[in-house]
Amino acid sequence: MKRNKISILLLLLPFSFGVYAQQKPALSWKDVSKWNSIRSFTNSMSPNGQWLSWTSGPTEGDLKLFIRKTSDTTSFSYPIGATAGGATFSKDSKYAAFKVSATDAEVKAAKKTMKPTYDKLTIVSLPGNEKVTFDRVKASSFSGDSPEWIAIHFAALETAPKDKDAAKGTDLVIYHLASKKSYNLGSVSEFAFNKAGTQLAYTIDANGQNGNGVFLRDMATGISTALENDKAVYKSINWNEKGDAFALLKSNKNEKYKEDVFTVIGISKIAGDKTSKVSYSGIDKASFPKKMGISGNGTPYWSEDQTTLFFGISPVELKDDKKADSAKSKTDAVAKAKTDTAKTAVKPAIAEVKKPNPADIEKPDMIIWNWQDKRLQSAQQTQEMRDKNYSFISSYRVADQKFSQIADSTLRNVIIAPKQLYAIAYDNSNYELMGNLDGQSYIDIYTIDLKTGAKTRLFEKFYASGSGTMSVAPNGTWASYYVDGAFYSINLANGQKYNLTGSIKSSFVDALDDHNVSKPSTSNLGWSADSKYALIMDNNDLWRISADGKSAVSLSGDLKSKKQAVLGRSRIYQDEKGTDLSKDQYFGLFDNETKQTGLGLLPAGKSKINLLFMDNNVYNGLAKATDGNVFAYSKQNNLQSPEVYVSTVPTLAAAKQITKNTPDQEKYAWTSGAKLIKYLSANGDSLQAAIYLPANYEAGKSYPTITYIYERLTDNLNAYTMPAFPGGGFNLSMYTSNGYAVLMPDIKYKLNDPGMSAVACVVPAVKAAVATGIVDEKRVAIHGHSWGGYQTSFLITQTNIFKAAAAGAPLTNMISMYSLIYWNSGGTNQAIFEASQGRLTPGYWDNWDAFARNSPVYHIKKVQTPLLLLHNDKDGAVDYTQGIEYYNGLRRLNKPVVMITYRGENHGIAKLPNRKDYAVRMMEYFDYMLKDKPAPEWWSKGVNRLDMEKHLETRAFEEEEAN
Repeated sequence: MKRNKISILLLLLPFSFGVYAQQKPALSWKDVSKWNSIRSFTNSMSPNGQWLSWTSGPTEGDLKLFIRKTSDTTSFSYPIGATAGGATFSKDSKYAAFKVSATDAEVKAAKKTMKPTYDKLTIVSLPGNEKVTFDRVKASSFSGDSPEWIAIHFAALETAPKDKDAAKGTDLVIYHLASKKSYNLGSVSEFAFNKAGTQLAYTIDANGQNGNGVFLRDMATGISTALENDKAVYKSINWNEKGDAFALLKSNKNEKYKEDVFTVIGISKIAGDKTSKVSYSGIDKASFPKKMGISGNGTPYWSEDQTTLFFGISPVELKDDKKADSAKSKTDAVAKAKTDTAKTAVKPAIAEVKKPNPADIEKPDMIIWNWQDKRLQSAQQTQEMRDKNYSFISSYRVADQKFSQIADSTLRNVIIAPKQLYAIAYDNSNYELMGNLDGQSYIDIYTIDLKTGAKTRLFEKFYASGSGTMSVAPNGTWASYYVDGAFYSINLANGQKYNLTGSIKSSFVDALDDHNVSKPSTSNLGWSADSKYALIMDNNDLWRISADGKSAVSLSGDLKSKKQAVLGRSRIYQDEKGTDLSKDQYFGLFDNETKQTGLGLLPAGKSKINLLFMDNNVYNGLAKATDGNVFAYSKQNNLQSPEVYVSTVPTLAAAKQITKNTPDQEKYAWTSGAKLIKYLSANGDSLQAAIYLPANYEAGKSYPTITYIYERLTDNLNAYTMPAFPGGGFNLSMYTSNGYAVLMPDIKYKLNDPGMSAVACVVPAVKAAVATGIVDEKRVAIHGHSWGGYQTSFLITQTNIFKAAAAGAPLTNMISMYSLIYWNSGGTNQAIFEASQGRLTPGYWDNWDAFARNSPVYHIKKVQTPLLLLHNDKDGAVDYTQGIEYYNGLRRLNKPVVMITYRGENHGIAKLPNRKDYAVRMMEYFDYMLKDKPAPEWWSKGVNRLDMEKHLETRAFEEEEAN
């Protein structure tokens, strides 16, 4: 990027010759509101690769969807309202469809009136750009591999009944793209095309359940066939991959049961009226578990050979007829007595003193916490809906009408393997309580033969922490797993096990994982598509290992010697099952020393990944057109926002930039880039730190610096930071644009010393950064959020090198925090401390010195650094009391501290007004501390509770004026 340079002489004469007109302005927070950028996850490519679409627009306001031809500059744009969304393309790439939401102004108006807003659907012909729009659309779908049709499902009218049993069906239009003719199907509740697009399955849910059923429309003839009609509700249509069969659920009222009773339906051998149908409910059958029924929460599906239906079952509750009759009799008797009294009464009598009805007495509202609970009551409460919706995977074999319950109360976690020959079951019931206490995960692993139902225990007390679970090959017979530093395979058919990595002279223990986990594994990339090879990483290289472990080839050569590594594989083939080594495969590559990234190609049938390119950019999102030799990928660096490039050759050569992201960036002062420095921690570890340079950086000049910390951050050296209002307040691009340098050091941890490890790594990193001349040692601040907030609050108890600190949602007392609850999940922090980020073990009663040594509150008297605290009152990760305890301790010692709390917010700030407010306040604070700007009043004087509303109104007015 071109930048204007200003001489020292001119800097001494700020009012002469219009110098400031030559200097690009720094980014302001009001500019962030208007910042125009491409929205993440909105990119899509047409099947032939000739069209690319994406959504772009300001941080606040209305967006546009762009469709551009990849072979030339033909481009179209369409306003789509305030909600980001992408486009979908028809199989022949001649049409694109996308939703148009309400505008920003309409959304704000609707919030005031409490009225709903509705989406529209726009269909565009390519390249002619002819458009047709449909109103009040809730869903749409092109007709699979057949490019002729699009189905458009409309939202219900506002006047439609909304009670539980009201009909859910609405209009479905089948729109013929070429002729523009529409065919309306009324009262449709669900629809789904098969993969070929030749058949449309749909269900009807009409008023009074009149005509309800499941239907199949032949898209070639237009003939719809009623496969079943009933006074029932149908849902969860699920086509198989081939598109020649589907399964769904049906629910009926049943006088024996409190809730609807479900039936699973399997449709196959599609042939109009002669289509095959099988139904199974299981209720009242001898082979079916008592007090159980088909679950309405799962999605049923056919086995690959269409011999078996798989579905879930769950408890059903019988109506208590005797209790109901008794209650009815009492009600009738009371009603009769009242009627008789009314008939005979002549004048008012003394008010009758009624005896209290036991049913009217309030029940105690309480929770019983028992030490033997495998899951805390809080965890059970948080996971209550998951538990209620849980279903036990089961099967029904059509030929012999055999039901089998595969999962049960012990083997709840069951995974059906490919080909549906076997299932893998995981049982942690013997270890769940202890696992929730110390975080160390153990399981018993079983195989289940789905033909015979036989269960075989493969492993008892299998150590699952840091090693994951089993990876099953596409053939459903081979599986791989990790034990104690080595990977193994097993043949599920005969139970034979093989050591896959034992003969390889390399380590398969993750060298960078410093949590309290025994020998955490490197990555398992699964199996080849033919199930002959396992693809397993060591710390650098990718190995192709035969299923029996007898042969092993490094597909990446010897990246370890270059201090490089394979990052992972790009999944560019639709519906792939495993890595097809007969096709070109692409892998991300990374240089651990330089932080450069790149892409590598493993040609079809070859055994060596070829480096395509590696440089100071970040590459991701590689995609291939399903029906064309067109490749697209994203490229970014710390100066350039993510842009999409397209190439038409497998080597990705001569790639052409298609998008134009962040068009306003060139108007503002921007970071001058980033530098990577090496340093030695106090523990003797060789580490790295990233220094992001301020805008208009001049060599030899030192700058105010924010030290931002978490764990290892330098791997993101070349990543772009989009200007935004973050949930934690800090935005790298905003600070570098405003003249700050930003230092991000790596932190390596020693067990039982998380805080001291941060000190050992961060302080030397700051000193090394000061030695570069970039960082002004008298104007260095530190900031972190969550775990970074903890380390920030601890560091200022151990060092005075920072002039200011800001800690977001920090842990401050490791002793009290250890047994508090992580409310977002309902579990305790004990497991997090002992096997995850806390890195302290065992409990504080046996490790008091380490817990106290690493707790900020126990060193609070040594704090001399002013501190800005953020802690929200509904923080479900780090309990609010942690912030309160540190704030009150500092306040009691008359240390300069301000704590900000956003009411109702969780661990990170979610609401935009709050995110904007905190981002502004944090920068005001750092500007005062490091740039000698005036102190904000909320810092220097505070705000009286009675004056808070006026304070907020004043700030809102100032922001409005600025905009």
